[in-house]
Amino acid sequence: MKHLLLTILFFFIMYSGLAQSKETIEWKTWSELEAAFSKAPKPVFIYFHAKWCAYCKKIDRDVFSKNKVIKTLNSNYYAVQMDVETLDTIVFDGVTFINKQAKTKRNGVHELPLLLASRKNKEFTLPATLIFNRDFLIKERLFSYYTSKKILNKL
Repeated sequence: MKHLLLTILFFFIMYSGLAQSKETIEWKTWSELEAAFSKAPKPVFIYFHAKWCAYCKKIDRDVFSKNKVIKTLNSNYYAVQMDVETLDTIVFDGVTFINKQAKTKRNGVHELPLLLASRKNKEFTLPATLIFNRDFLIKERLFSYYTSKKILNKL
């Protein structure tokens, strides 16, 4: 009986430890963003990345894992992340966006990031991060790696 209780206690402790997940950024889809923004506007944080982008992986690992960044984004922003090579059809603000380049280019970039995150000279580079104000006007555009300190200063 003593061993049974100890075993049950051990599994209970292990389960409760596993059940407590580390806090993460509450990333929204484009449709979730549109619905949430129409109900309660607040600033928007959009992060464009690709699987092959080394700096994107570094941002994921070193910036988006920091509690202060997570709490700031979750509390004050709607956050969206998007793999720029997705083949998904995205309807946002009544407009349909697709990845036309996927048919002709090896690493084709989806229309939505091309529209929102291309530089003035029409060049598109990763990582690309956009920060919008509560009126959905661009406040900041970042086209390079950043630290948690730098992004917190921008937010």
